[in-house]
Amino acid sequence: MLQPLGFEQKSVITSLGRMVYYTAVDSPWEKELTASTDRETLVFLHGFGGGSSAYEWSKVYPAFASEYEIIAPDLIGWGRSEHPVRNYQVEDYLTTIREFLEQTCNSPVTVIASSLTAAITIRVAIANPQLFKSLILTTPAGLSDFGENYSRSLFAQIVSTPVIDRLLYSAGIATPGGIRNFLEKRQFAMENRVYEEIVAAYLESAKQPNGEYAALSFVRGDLCFDLSVYIEQLTTPTAIIWGQKSQFTGPEIGRRLAQMNPQAIKAFQELENVGLTPQLELPAVTIGLIRKFLPLLSKG
Repeated sequence: MLQPLGFEQKSVITSLGRMVYYTAVDSPWEKELTASTDRETLVFLHGFGGGSSAYEWSKVYPAFASEYEIIAPDLIGWGRSEHPVRNYQVEDYLTTIREFLEQTCNSPVTVIASSLTAAITIRVAIANPQLFKSLILTTPAGLSDFGENYSRSLFAQIVSTPVIDRLLYSAGIATPGGIRNFLEKRQFAMENRVYEEIVAAYLESAKQPNGEYAALSFVRGDLCFDLSVYIEQLTTPTAIIWGQKSQFTGPEIGRRLAQMNPQAIKAFQELENVGLTPQLELPAVTIGLIRKFLPLLSKG
């Protein structure tokens, strides 16, 4: 996984194991880092899928390193963090995200999160509002929203079959062709935005020992839930970015979720010709929107 210039790897211990994260500690940020000791923190949380890791935000978070303290972890089961052998559940990430924030952040922070992780982060913020200043979320969806049940889909049922699940992962997901095909056909809106570095970073993460356990839990639907059941309880000021061509959940789902809680959700921005991860597909646009939303949410 790519480690951007000026960032180093650190880690904390959660109840499920060691969680690696990346933070700015060296040049070219050195003067800015030593000039202020009270800078706000931005925490970037990646989504789920074969090969996911903090790399997902690596084209975005260095743009904020001269102004903010940056923390970008690999979640448990992904990237360079520990990969416990288990069938992962939503509660595993509710717990470890909370534990991670408690250990790395001394005051309420802005969390910038992606897809299903973003939906889980909403639930963490509902249960622990004291940890959060604001949320900026790309395509936050539980993938079983408004009564839909992803786990009943044909693909989820196939992946739930023992032996077949691991064969599918090793032969169809954790390969250069499998990674590229998924990114081009399902995650990105435009194939020409997928370049070799992205494929290589996802492949490295996918091939980590025991990397299949979290990925298969996600694909089976074990981590999915109905976010609409929780969204009205959110009080943290929030902005949402949604790619109009997200194949997993279209923007109509996002609009419905946002309309359920206009008191907390201050902005909803759709992006044309963008898929599930605008932070990889159009990082400069994503940076611009984050800069736009930070002061808006501070006022909120």
